Amino acid sequence: MSPQLSRRDLLRLAGAAAAVPVLSSCAGAPSAPSAAPGTFTVYWNAGHDYQAYRAVIAEFEQANKVKVNLQKYQWPDLRTRLLADFASGTVPDLVEEPGGWVQEFAISGNARSLQDYVDRDGQAMGFPSDWQPVTVERNSYQGKVYGVQLHLTCNTLLYNKTMLADAGVEVPTTWEEFLDAARKLTKDGVYGVALNQDHTYVWPWLVQAGVTPYDPKTGEIMAPMADAVEALQFQADLIHKHKVAPVPVSSTDYSGPQKLFSARRAAMILTGPWDLEPIRKTSPDLDLGVAPPLKHKVQATQAAGVSMFVPAKAARPDLSWDFIKRITTLQVELAATKETGMLMPRVSWAELPDVRSKEAIKVFADALPEARDSSQQVRLTGQLGKWEEQLKVMYQQVLIQNQPAAEALRKFAETAGGFLK
Repeated sequence: MSPQLSRRDLLRLAGAAAAVPVLSSCAGAPSAPSAAPGTFTVYWNAGHDYQAYRAVIAEFEQANKVKVNLQKYQWPDLRTRLLADFASGTVPDLVEEPGGWVQEFAISGNARSLQDYVDRDGQAMGFPSDWQPVTVERNSYQGKVYGVQLHLTCNTLLYNKTMLADAGVEVPTTWEEFLDAARKLTKDGVYGVALNQDHTYVWPWLVQAGVTPYDPKTGEIMAPMADAVEALQFQADLIHKHKVAPVPVSSTDYSGPQKLFSARRAAMILTGPWDLEPIRKTSPDLDLGVAPPLKHKVQATQAAGVSMFVPAKAARPDLSWDFIKRITTLQVELAATKETGMLMPRVSWAELPDVRSKEAIKVFADALPEARDSSQQVRLTGQLGKWEEQLKVMYQQVLIQNQPAAEALRKFAETAGGFLK
C-alpha cells in the first residue's frame, strides 16, 4: 500500500469493490481493467466524451486492431476506482486525470515515466516545445515526464451582455467593481452572480489576492494569511452579507452556476470553457460576454485542465503512448475546440485563426499565460489528496455554512501543516 494514500483514500479502497459506479462504455458493459489482447481500457471523464475524440478512438482501433473500452466517470468516482486498481495491481491502459494526480502518482510509484517515449518522439510531436510551460512542469517529477496535458483551461468572468446593458453596468475589472455590479444586477428574482460549491473555484480569488498556497522552504500555508482570509471572506460575503449570490448546493456537480446563468437567474458567473457549450445548447439566444480575469492585487487566474498518464503496471505502454500522440495533435485540438469550446495546451493552438476569430475563446486563450499552478508545491509533497479533502471541507464551511473565513482558514492551516511536514 502506498504511504502517500490518505485516510479517506484508504476508506475508499476498503469499500471500492462494493461501490463501483455505474459507467457507460463504448465497448459494452464496463468490466474490470484487462490487459487481454483486443481490449484497450481507458478511464475518462464523463464530460469529455467528444466526437473529436471518438474519431481518434476509431482510428486508433483500426490501426492497432484493438477495441477501446472507454469507461466514463465523474472525478471522485474515478479516483475511487483507480485507487482500488492500484491496490489490486490490475490497472487500465490509460487514465485521464483532473490535474494534480500525475505528480502524486509519480511520487507513489503508480504512474509510469514517459521520458523514454518523449526522448524518442517528442521533437516530432512538438513536445514539450509547443506545450505551455506550466503544463510540462505540472506533469513532470525529478526531471522526467510522467503525463501529457490534454486540456489547459482557466477561470474567468462570463456575463449576460443584455442584463448588464439594461442595468447600465460596465463590465467589471476589479473586485470592487465586481461587487458593485453584482449589487446593481440583483433584482426581480435575478442574482448578480452565482458561485460554485466546488472548492477548486477558490483559486482564482486566492491567486488574485497574491496568496501562496504552500511554501516548502518556510512551511507557511496560505500566506499572507490576511490576504487569504480577505479572498475567502469576500466570496462568502457575496452570498451571506450582500445577498447578491444564492447559497451554493453541496454536491459533486459543478454545473449549478451555469444552469442558473443559462436560465437567466444569474447575470454573471466565474467559470471556464467547459460551460460554453452547455450555455450555447440550453440558451442559444443568450448574449454571452466573456471578460478577462478580475484584478485585486494582481490580474491573474489559476491553471486548470486535464492530463493523461499511464499506470506503472499497464501492460502495453507502447499502445498507451500511441493513443496519447494521436489525441494531442494540433488538428484534434482544433476539432475539439470547434465542437465544445475547450481550451488547449499547445502554444500554436492559441495562434490559430479559428481560435483568434471567436470572441469567447480568444479571451480565454489570452488569459492562459496569466494562469498559475496553485497546487504544485503541495503535489510534490505527495499529500495532495489530503490537502484537497481539507480544502473542500473548509471552502464549503465558509461558503455554504457561513463560518468565519479567518477561523476556517486557521484550522485548515493547522491540519495541513500536520500532514505536509
